[in-house]
Amino acid sequence: MNLVIAHSGSWGIALIMIVVASWLFYRYFVPKTWHEWAGAGLVQAFLIALYAEMYGFPLTIYLLVRFFHLDRGSLNANLWSTLLGMGETGMMISMFIGYALLFVGIGLFIQGWRELYRARQENRLGTDGLYAMVRHPQYTGLFVGLFGEGVVHWPTIFSVILFPAIVTTYTLLAYREERHMIEQFGDQYRAYKARVPMFFPGLSQLKPFIARSQISSSDDQSEPRQTTHLE
Repeated sequence: MNLVIAHSGSWGIALIMIVVASWLFYRYFVPKTWHEWAGAGLVQAFLIALYAEMYGFPLTIYLLVRFFHLDRGSLNANLWSTLLGMGETGMMISMFIGYALLFVGIGLFIQGWRELYRARQENRLGTDGLYAMVRHPQYTGLFVGLFGEGVVHWPTIFSVILFPAIVTTYTLLAYREERHMIEQFGDQYRAYKARVPMFFPGLSQLKPFIARSQISSSDDQSEPRQTTHLE
């Protein structure tokens, strides 16, 4: 198949993006148990597959052309642009929406990390800030960020398949962490769990929840490593 598609073949950029995204992930999600490493491995595979197709070789587009006979006259490296026939306009729309979700997601898990670090320094259960609205804001940020970048902005066969696997893995991990929290904090955590949703706030709290995802340098902490939840 001899197809020339724009926005592909930039393997150097793909490598840089994979390294930067991986560093950011492991900077705030520090796996220790094998359950955490399993989730981290899925995220790592997601990042590699995503940026390899985004900047390197658009495998998803080639497969769709080969097996589903897409119109070659409307091909673009971005899947949404190709399927909807919207060209560069479609790619820009998906890029803006995807990046908006990505930056909200990054802000959520960084702010969640900071609030959790402060709670651990004070040897208390973190129930304020983002943790007053959801019990696992770092995982919420991970889900939102990966959905924005790998499903909305640049969907690929691998990212679409891996995303629900990542959500399932980290949901199970969250339940394991909560059992540990009940052992540590008892009724205090049970009461917290009863009144605060797991990953996503109610509609009335959605706006302040997103607003708190804005990263403020004044909240920065010097602690370089932290677990993903209240362990």
